[in-house]
Amino acid sequence: MEITELTVHELKEKLAKKEITVQEVTKAYVDRINDKEKDVGAFVTTLCDEALEEARSIQEKINAGEIKGELAGIPIGIKDNMCTKGIKTTCSSKMLENFVSPYDATVVEKLKEQHMIDLGKLNMDEFAMGASTEYSAFHVTRNPWNLNTVPGGSSGGSAAAVAANLVPWALGSDTGGSIRQPAAFCGVVGLKPTYGLVSRYGLVAFASSLDQIGPITKDVEDAAMLLNVITGHDERDTTSENREKIDYTKCLKNDVKGLKIGVPKEFFGEGINEEVKAKLKEAIEKYKEMEEFSLDIAQYALATYYIIACAEASSNLGRFDGIRYGYRTENFTNLKEIYKNSRSEGFGDEVKRRIILGTYVLSSGYYDAYYKKAQQVRTLVRKEFDKAFEKYDVLLTPTSPTVAFEIGTKSNDPLEMYLADICTVPVNIAGLPGISIPCGVDSKGMPVGMQLIGKRFSEETLLRFAYTYEQNTNFREKYKPEFKK
Repeated sequence: MEITELTVHELKEKLAKKEITVQEVTKAYVDRINDKEKDVGAFVTTLCDEALEEARSIQEKINAGEIKGELAGIPIGIKDNMCTKGIKTTCSSKMLENFVSPYDATVVEKLKEQHMIDLGKLNMDEFAMGASTEYSAFHVTRNPWNLNTVPGGSSGGSAAAVAANLVPWALGSDTGGSIRQPAAFCGVVGLKPTYGLVSRYGLVAFASSLDQIGPITKDVEDAAMLLNVITGHDERDTTSENREKIDYTKCLKNDVKGLKIGVPKEFFGEGINEEVKAKLKEAIEKYKEMEEFSLDIAQYALATYYIIACAEASSNLGRFDGIRYGYRTENFTNLKEIYKNSRSEGFGDEVKRRIILGTYVLSSGYYDAYYKKAQQVRTLVRKEFDKAFEKYDVLLTPTSPTVAFEIGTKSNDPLEMYLADICTVPVNIAGLPGISIPCGVDSKGMPVGMQLIGKRFSEETLLRFAYTYEQNTNFREKYKPEFKK
């Protein structure tokens, strides 16, 4: 098996046994990027030369006994909305195309503490607003399973890079499904942690009460390993929870006996592709303690999400005005024109659309009717989930109503694109953890994702369920991306 096809836990084992070196691992990924990146377009910024030099330095320190970390020398890719000191952080937007961060995000600091090697910044929908990575200001990322289809979004670059073996694992961010949905489209594992479990310091904000950083990996064990690295209290993030550190790899048992799964029937209704339903029903049969139930409030989650998310986006993106931050127009004669033209030229259409929607729902006369009402419904959604978790340990749903769709088919229809998030947004509204794992392919050979949802801070239970399913299906052994056109 090629080095780039190995999981991180397999790489770690081979490095520990000195069967391979850090330099060999890094060179294999650099060669893979040089070979396949032109087809996939997963990166905004590649750091191949820097990675090779860092690999040499780390290997020397390992040989000298100066570094003993288990993950030292493991490469990684980082979504381009996480600040990286001395490296461009663009959010795939013209507004930040030349921004070089003066500091590292907390998660990036944690990766550096483990002596991991950054292979580059990964493409995304502009400011994380989108479900296909077609809204990047720089280029479209393509799904390695079929290069005519999207990889999902907004963490499409991260998911595509992992699926194409351009990186062994990656970090993404999830505001309404932006880790889980692209993971489903690309046939990899995507974990959205409980809100507050991973620090958001250094993550360029889209919607602050919804955003969460998480891992995109080749399998569940790798997801547990990367979650171990990035969790922990951070005083610089006021929403960061101060909880006891957990080793999530210890919960990976091929057994869910005595644990019960709830299947909310609303997630299998109108709008869910029939082949997706069929694959999910096959997956459900792998678990014995399962029961269908009704999660009534779920039907209101999508509207609630887009009101809250757009309102917070409108507020967060107000700082990018050509004066304090971001792109500044050359076409102006007064201060008002600087603001207007900088924002008009610097933001793409989807970002503008959400800013306008958010400004509208926050405006005088509409705040109570929309934003306040959405926050009230958000409370009801949380209570409905709490009620469900009194009876069930985990909830099982599709990750996305469809498999990856063809490039260009939904990018001009915002409402159709927004519906791609219908299965994932309730998790963010309630601040819950969710994981997407592949559960087969459809008749055209495209991956189908299964979502598992847990109560707050139940990542151990989620990972156990996901690991059990994975061990009994062996998706990675049966199916591989074909890079077909």
